[in-house]
Amino acid sequence: MLVNKVSDQIKKSKYISRDLSWLRFNYRVLDQARDTNRSIFDRLKFLAITSSNLDEFFMIRVGSLYNYIDYGKERLDYSGLRELPFRKKLLDYSHRFVNDQYLTYNNELKPLFEKSGFDVLMVGELTEIEQKKVDSYFKNTIFPLLTPMVFDNYHGFPLLMNQLLTFGVVTRTEDEGKSQDRLTFVQIPQNLARFYEINRKDKIVFVPIEEIVRWKIKKLFRNVEIVSINLFRITRNGDFTLEESDDIDADFVQEIKSKLKTRKKGRVVRLEVERNPSAFMMKILKERWTIDNANVFTINSLMDLRGLWQIINHRQFKDRCFKQPSSVMPRSLPGDGVDLFQYLKEHDVLLHHPYNSMEPVVQLLERAAEDPYVLGIKQTIYRLADQSRVTAALHKAAENGKHVSVLFEVKARFDEERNLKEGDRLEKAGCFVIYGISKYKTHTKMLMIIRKEGEKVTRYVHIGSGNYNEQTARLYSDVSLLTTDEVYAHDVSEFFNVITGHSRPNEYKSLMTSPKGLRSQLIELIRNEAKNAKKGYKSGIVIKINSLEDKEVMDEFYKASKAGVPIKLIVRGICCLRPGREDLSENIFVKSIVGEYLEHSRIYYFHNSGDPKVYSGSADIMVRSFDRRIEALFLLLNDELRREAMTILHYNLLDNQNSYIMREDGTYVKKRPAAGEEVIDVHKIFYNRHIYENTDIELV
Repeated sequence: MLVNKVSDQIKKSKYISRDLSWLRFNYRVLDQARDTNRSIFDRLKFLAITSSNLDEFFMIRVGSLYNYIDYGKERLDYSGLRELPFRKKLLDYSHRFVNDQYLTYNNELKPLFEKSGFDVLMVGELTEIEQKKVDSYFKNTIFPLLTPMVFDNYHGFPLLMNQLLTFGVVTRTEDEGKSQDRLTFVQIPQNLARFYEINRKDKIVFVPIEEIVRWKIKKLFRNVEIVSINLFRITRNGDFTLEESDDIDADFVQEIKSKLKTRKKGRVVRLEVERNPSAFMMKILKERWTIDNANVFTINSLMDLRGLWQIINHRQFKDRCFKQPSSVMPRSLPGDGVDLFQYLKEHDVLLHHPYNSMEPVVQLLERAAEDPYVLGIKQTIYRLADQSRVTAALHKAAENGKHVSVLFEVKARFDEERNLKEGDRLEKAGCFVIYGISKYKTHTKMLMIIRKEGEKVTRYVHIGSGNYNEQTARLYSDVSLLTTDEVYAHDVSEFFNVITGHSRPNEYKSLMTSPKGLRSQLIELIRNEAKNAKKGYKSGIVIKINSLEDKEVMDEFYKASKAGVPIKLIVRGICCLRPGREDLSENIFVKSIVGEYLEHSRIYYFHNSGDPKVYSGSADIMVRSFDRRIEALFLLLNDELRREAMTILHYNLLDNQNSYIMREDGTYVKKRPAAGEEVIDVHKIFYNRHIYENTDIELV
């Protein structure tokens, strides 16, 4: 009865739970791992991604929920549920997802390993010679790094690290005729490879490191009876929302550094454990971490599927999984060898990654670092590649005496340490480095190069939806603009003055920015479409984003739908809006695209009585994007580039290979081409430059 009551309450809400919507998104990623048309390595890649996604979900979203529960704060989810009923719903759904993950791994993927040239085997499945090799590896490499940590009346409970594989070993000793059980923890060193690799003639064998430790664990417990050996893994709360709102005046960099340390001590929100664990151990762990069975996930196979990346990235298989970067140039750029400094003075360029390489942007920055006429470079940085060419160019520019100012966002989740390190290196080279803006997270992506050209100074601007990361630019779908247009140059200069100084410009001609004004300006654009619809004029909205969660904007979509505005939303992940509900959202259509590339671009189209307004940039429709982040959307002023952006939306709407249609109840159904219908795969079609030449795009 209680289950039905909760389900009814969820259905009645005109909004969909952000967290339940996210879990449905991870199911769409899991769908890619189930796709038999993909290679085994591609499927393993998507399975590993679901595991990483779920880890972050528990650290941040479930961690955030526990902030409310543990501190006795009230929270009402979009579903209409309070903290504890919602916790139960969320964890029940998570258990179902983990079960489906492992059904996929055990039943669909593992049987394909051997014929694909590799296998994951236990120590007992190895030959005698192979076992000797593993034994030598254990003695020489693993054993010296293992540290047993006992918990009993004389030893305190040790600090167990977040997301490390750990053995809980229950031992028994006789003391004065009485048997006594003790619990000892052995954590697997995080700096060792997940698998020990053995090359056979016909395949590569991957032996999980935890199974090697299990095989030899008696070496750590000499002359002691081992009652049980239990593998487990914990996930700790990694959300700091409450802390960040409480002490925003503290030294910001030191605050972040301190929080990186507390992340290691956060409350446990999930315990993954293998089947049939010791009841003695489980009682201790549950009491110690204040968790119950809802937090406990039983794993019946390889624990921590992120380890599959070692197989996916293996030099023998890597080429089967990752495509080479595209050399296709945008229609607005003539080709290799063009002098971008000269070309951009006459032309704007819209880049659509990964179909267009990020090379023009990186090469422009590298050339600016060496160019004697370049006076300065200003840039925002959110996430970087390993061995980043971007920061290498900024470093070189500073060494060459140019003014370089960089805003590093040290709150870029899980990239904090990398950004602090790179920022420190640039400071030492002479760059002016700013580490974030007080309580706001700088998420916008902007670059400006100031170059003296005779008596004139030209500002070269790059602004987009994606990070300055050469590696992820090959895997993420993003849009960005290269221009010297003075309208953009003026606005971006003003915006840099806002985020690095104390300027408050009256208005921008080409930008909408947050935390000031972005929500209200988007709402005004939506209301304008509603006004036109009420007057009987043609109207329409098409928006492509990552997430839709802001209640104020969703309410405006509902009002516009009632006014007769056709609204088409392409939302990759979280979508809290209900489409197609009678007398609420009958004119709203929502789809999600999940496939070869991670859809990361944001494009906003408003019909505007036949004079379309099209924006792109860094912002999603989320509370954090409007209230807690520095974001920017840029208006496409050039007619040709505006049509290119509309073409991107057009084919995203037509896609019938990677698309999931959202239903009124919040579930999704995979779109399939109808009989005789043309197959449209957006992750392939954009490599064809000629599709952009269609000037008769009708989006609404």
